[in-house]
Amino acid sequence: MPVNNNNIIFSDLGIIDFKDAWEYQEKLFNEIINIKLKNKKPSVKEPSSTPSYLLFCEHPHVYTLGKSGTENNLLINTEDLEKRGATFYHINRGGDITYHGPGQIVGYPILDLENYGLSLKGYIELLEDSVIDFLSSYKIKASRLQGATGVWLDAENPGRSRKICAIGVRASRYVTMHGFALNINTNLDFFNYINPCGFTDKGVTSLEKELGKPQEMELVKDRLKKILIERLRD
Repeated sequence: MPVNNNNIIFSDLGIIDFKDAWEYQEKLFNEIINIKLKNKKPSVKEPSSTPSYLLFCEHPHVYTLGKSGTENNLLINTEDLEKRGATFYHINRGGDITYHGPGQIVGYPILDLENYGLSLKGYIELLEDSVIDFLSSYKIKASRLQGATGVWLDAENPGRSRKICAIGVRASRYVTMHGFALNINTNLDFFNYINPCGFTDKGVTSLEKELGKPQEMELVKDRLKKILIERLRD
């Protein structure tokens, strides 16, 4: 059930088909945009505030390709996708190809950035900083990689750099959708069938791999949610 955290409405959707989650995001995204458009009408004397949503979920195995990506970065055909129980979607976020699956926290903040005084660049940095703070709480040092979005380990070491969190966002009228995918207990083998985010020389990792044991998803979600909401309130 949704939980309202000082006007940030949080919902954990559990395991949900990617298309169903996408359609739900679009519904909330369009709701916020429609409120903003209505507020701009001369007949509206007192603008109503726009809601803020933070959705967490996990998806069945799926590959998604952003607007700036190339399908050549998907390294298997449709038949092989089906054999592995995976689906594939072209979607309307930025970025290249990525994988979503069980054991991965997918976060969809649907926000009006004007409520937070954020540019799109500042918003993406806020997501990155939140994940960096989250990993620091596990004594894992993470950072950005120059020229790439997301959160990386050993970013300064080309031979060892590996991505733990992918970020891809769509924004219109300063309203956001899509978001981030943070590997917790993710089956990393599924990344072998793509060039993750278009990279051919970078690895991927997970919290489980870095800590050497599976993590309790509910505890992880709660910690990450608190950090994200605190960052948005600052």
